[in-house]
Amino acid sequence: MEVIYRELVYTELDLNLFSAFVRKQVVTDCWRKTDGRWKIKSAPFIDDWDENDYNFLIKSLKSTIKNNGAVYGAFINGMLKGFASVEGKLFGTKNRYIDLTHIYVSKDVRGRGIGKKLFELAKERAKKSGAEKLYISAHSAVETQAFYNAMGCAEALEYSKFHTQKEPFDCQLECILY
Repeated sequence: MEVIYRELVYTELDLNLFSAFVRKQVVTDCWRKTDGRWKIKSAPFIDDWDENDYNFLIKSLKSTIKNNGAVYGAFINGMLKGFASVEGKLFGTKNRYIDLTHIYVSKDVRGRGIGKKLFELAKERAKKSGAEKLYISAHSAVETQAFYNAMGCAEALEYSKFHTQKEPFDCQLECILY
């Protein structure tokens, strides 16, 4: 299985691009911060996207590219099977952070290193943009957090108010870019 990684361009971003992408994630347990401590809690649900979700995603990815960010894709047999997006603007009290706004791998190819490679591409882009840290407002599912932990992420020292208001159950993470 050869995976081709490349930066996507604005005009590619449409529903057809995602025709072979399967977002589905069955979640049983999530991390929750209670009384200042992280604990695993039962929170079963199925995370999946419908056409409206994909349309919103496409709009978001187009905005990323339009605003000097980057979107990377992982392709198998010409079909998109993973993607990551990095914003183009530094933020935080000292402008040290840059946002990793999306990173997803299709359900049918998870566990094959695609997410790791996309994460590395995102880190390289963030460094080139002058960031010291990659910021991730990440899904709190135990499996998702295990991925970010393996990538060297830790709880963010500075939380983004925008992200915490938008997704209060997300884990706010950072990855130092050496």
